[in-house]
Amino acid sequence: MSKRIIVSSLIGFAVIGGVAAGGLAVASAATELTVENSSARYVAPSGGKAGSITFTADVSDDSGIRGLKVLAWPASSKLDPTEAELRSVDSATCRSTSDDTFRCTYTAKVTKAETAGLAEGTWYVSALATAKDGDTKFVPRAATFDVTR
Repeated sequence: MSKRIIVSSLIGFAVIGGVAAGGLAVASAATELTVENSSARYVAPSGGKAGSITFTADVSDDSGIRGLKVLAWPASSKLDPTEAELRSVDSATCRSTSDDTFRCTYTAKVTKAETAGLAEGTWYVSALATAKDGDTKFVPRAATFDVTR
């Protein structure tokens, strides 16, 4: 065998090996923690029944989800909560919808008396997702809803 054929074969093998290794690295890369398809809804109390504020989001991470913290706040308050502040608020309930995606829902009941104290107008929902591997994703305005009387 000539030296040119051996050198060409070795170069070809190295190139193919490099492409294959790069493909494996891309295929096994960790997915980023995401909060998607967020929605919020306010239902006013009527008759003798309580109303509610409901927030739903799809949270994904390849390590799994530890939890989702949720805080609803009126836009008129200019509150703008931080990631650190969301660590100690209410948690949503999350259930698995696939290997790495969870549907998280938070519902708070609202009585007629409580509604009287709510600011009318636009409200925001802030969310803080935490993955099992410790990653966090803070979404300061994950969804909006309107409070009317």
